[in-house]
Amino acid sequence: MRRNIIRFTAGGHPCNSCGLFNRTRKIVEILSQVLTRNGRDKALETLQRVYGYDAFRGQQAGIIDHVIAGGDALVLMPTGGGKSLCFQIPALVRPGIAVVVSPLIALMRDQVDALRQVGVNAAYLNSSLDWRDAAEVERQVAQGELDLIYVAPERLVTPRFLELLERSRVCLFALDEAHCVSQWGHDFRPEYLQLSILHERFPTVPRVALTATADEQTRADIQARLNLGDAKVFIDSFDRPNITYRVVPKQEPRRQLWSFIQTHHAEDAGIVYCLSRAKVDDTAAWLAAQGRDVVPYHAGLDAQTREANQDRFIKGEGVIVVATVAFGMGIDKPNVRFVAHVDLPKSMEAYYQETGRAGRDGLPADAWMAYGLSDVVAMRQMLESSEAPAEVKRVEKHKLEALIGFCETAECRRQVLLNYFGEVLPAPCGNCDTCLEPVETFDGSIVAQKALAAVYRTGQMFGTGHLIDVLRGTVTEKITKFNHDQIKTFGVGSDMTKQEWGSVYRQLVAAGFLKVDHEGYGALHLTQAAGPVLKGQQGIRLRRDNQAAVKKSLRAQRGAKGGAPAALSPADDDLWHKLRACRMELARSQGVPPYVIFHDSTLLEIVRVKPRDAWRLGQLPGVGTSKLERYGDAFLEVVKRHG
Repeated sequence: MRRNIIRFTAGGHPCNSCGLFNRTRKIVEILSQVLTRNGRDKALETLQRVYGYDAFRGQQAGIIDHVIAGGDALVLMPTGGGKSLCFQIPALVRPGIAVVVSPLIALMRDQVDALRQVGVNAAYLNSSLDWRDAAEVERQVAQGELDLIYVAPERLVTPRFLELLERSRVCLFALDEAHCVSQWGHDFRPEYLQLSILHERFPTVPRVALTATADEQTRADIQARLNLGDAKVFIDSFDRPNITYRVVPKQEPRRQLWSFIQTHHAEDAGIVYCLSRAKVDDTAAWLAAQGRDVVPYHAGLDAQTREANQDRFIKGEGVIVVATVAFGMGIDKPNVRFVAHVDLPKSMEAYYQETGRAGRDGLPADAWMAYGLSDVVAMRQMLESSEAPAEVKRVEKHKLEALIGFCETAECRRQVLLNYFGEVLPAPCGNCDTCLEPVETFDGSIVAQKALAAVYRTGQMFGTGHLIDVLRGTVTEKITKFNHDQIKTFGVGSDMTKQEWGSVYRQLVAAGFLKVDHEGYGALHLTQAAGPVLKGQQGIRLRRDNQAAVKKSLRAQRGAKGGAPAALSPADDDLWHKLRACRMELARSQGVPPYVIFHDSTLLEIVRVKPRDAWRLGQLPGVGTSKLERYGDAFLEVVKRHG
């Protein structure tokens, strides 16, 4: 209706003096306001009745208003910020079926399960269905029996499916994980390029493209490739204030990882990322030997094993998945309490996307990373050996350098992270390691000269281990063999530990004063930038790694029990675990993940309020009409028995 009104007024009126044009324009404005108000009222009523929440967050209301009114949109919103509601609620308010383009089968299944739990008619159409089930879904689409249909991009652009949509009443296209369309995105997928056909075949159907991770270059690419040049762009804050960011110097990564998990997340679900398949398998086996429920995930496993492991992680409580970056996009599990990296990710976008899988429910979560010189060397080697075009390599190098800068910073990590995405955080966050345990910096000019001189005087033929022995004056067989105990730099750094010199070399490589010879067993070479520092013409500041914190991270400690994301009294902790057990029993009986019954945040509200009747339970966030009818009695009985 609104499109027709706007189309009528675009031509104006030949006689403005008669006042008809002005009166018509006023009528249009009034009708537009009425339509917006009606759409907003319906959206809010849907949010409360179906999803059980009282109000929208952030820019959700503005996005939903715009899409309900028929506008195209590009939405950038952090993981856990409520992107799905930005197309699900318009799908329920606008007449017809919404088509959601999703890249992963597991994501489709999880979102459909969650929608069905709240009483929404949703289905997916993908290769996991046999022909009978697929035919039934197609019939439901044609008959208008569904509110939402989830499909992969490959299926969407087939002639058969496009013809099915042309016979149906389509109210909306939602393009999830839209960064996949961009060659500058961290997860480029060529099949997403075909989605521009939607604008050509269905020019009047609104489209909303959504992603959690896109810098300015990626955003422009998304708009161009999807013909979204006229779309309204909504950029919400990238900040995830519930996540605590920590980066520790890598020394004994397994022990450091285990100490972190035992201290902070002894019962919690989490994701551990590794760079290689072999390291995934080794780390998973090692953590399992320590007594945790662990599954590996990487592209080297057969499809059946990968699916089974992912299913176990999603439907279990307290399961840890150790994975390569092959795992994670579209994972909808809201109570992942930690994401750990034992190897450096490829870029700031990748890091933000991967750490964003923690704490999607808004409760406290951790992003922990062990970082060392070997990570810098490995990632730069991968980049240099890539067969990508020079322009792509240049952009990827910039992204990697930004991530290395994030790791080495002595400033607030959240400020550095948000600044990369063009957002300014006025003050330090108080919830990252550099805020909680401020990093000391010092004038490292003399120290850097010594380190660079050792590289130069040994012929730029050796790695950090040998160079540190030279600086510390340690006599080894290798030192004697090459007469390096006779050079001027032998022993000039005996006042510093191996770990301290290792930190210096890591920072010099990260800052570009040294590069690693990948062909020569990791030998360090001076770069052109090293000259002024070596000659004393340029000063340099270095960060002093907190060795006390490193030693603490190596001591396996058992801290809080974990599992409960908030500090609870013993009695409340007991109720919390009983509610989780009830949730797990209900989930297993239906074959769905526990979080589609209730999120942890809802269980914590039940613990806090201890509702005694259905009315009070129904007032809690996350308890919509459908879930109250399905599960209210079971959870009220748990509260009643608890006393």
